[in-house]
Amino acid sequence: MSRLPNKIAIITGASNGIGAATARRFVAEGAKVFLIGRNEQALFQIRDELTPDNCDVMVGDVSTEKTNQEMVEGCRSRFGNPNIAMINAGVEGAAALIPDYPIDVFDEVMAVNVRGVFLGLKYSLPVMTSAGGSVIITSSVAGLKARGMGNSAYVASKHAEIGLMKTAAIENATNNIRVNCVLPGPTETRMMRSIEENRAPGDAESVKKEVIKGIPLGRYGTPEEVVNMITFLGSDESSGCTGGVYSVDGGISAY
Repeated sequence: MSRLPNKIAIITGASNGIGAATARRFVAEGAKVFLIGRNEQALFQIRDELTPDNCDVMVGDVSTEKTNQEMVEGCRSRFGNPNIAMINAGVEGAAALIPDYPIDVFDEVMAVNVRGVFLGLKYSLPVMTSAGGSVIITSSVAGLKARGMGNSAYVASKHAEIGLMKTAAIENATNNIRVNCVLPGPTETRMMRSIEENRAPGDAESVKKEVIKGIPLGRYGTPEEVVNMITFLGSDESSGCTGGVYSVDGGISAY
């Protein structure tokens, strides 16, 4: 039995990683998906895989108001009002201590990770008010704690995402709109490969080994494990869940 029958979902950051894995799972569970990302080739490959009957795509930058307006209108035009908004797009930034952190990179991280979430909420929430819905924001275990050094912008942005989620959950509860955050730990994605390489150019594997030492389960997570939680929060099974943070981090947040 499908878990998302007749659901319509917007998914940002859907070109790869957790976003792409979510698109595949949602369609398998009976939903139609409208995907937003920066990688045009990857998006159209996913659309062809999932078929245009179930999936449509849009290339755009979620840090801009125009993209967020167009993604909501595009979804409504193609499939109808979304029941689910998975606000997932994010960037990792640089690996540098605060005195050395490039200001332009800090601003980019805040624009995508914080402004992008704010704009996603701003434009998706109003079209959900008639029938309710579920908003899932992909934050990170970095939204709870600073792990390691050199990632101040990313950590700050992920804390801010949780603040936006909690505010939106309170503001929209009477409209039967639930808003929650999923907090992945280190996960086998392109972003994690980039973080490893940024920390030790040419020796990413040593970074991975060091990171794993701090994970109680002793391994990175997989996108599919994170998607298990996202699917639960998008489904009616989580009808009593709002304003929550749900870690999929191998036990890191237990420290």
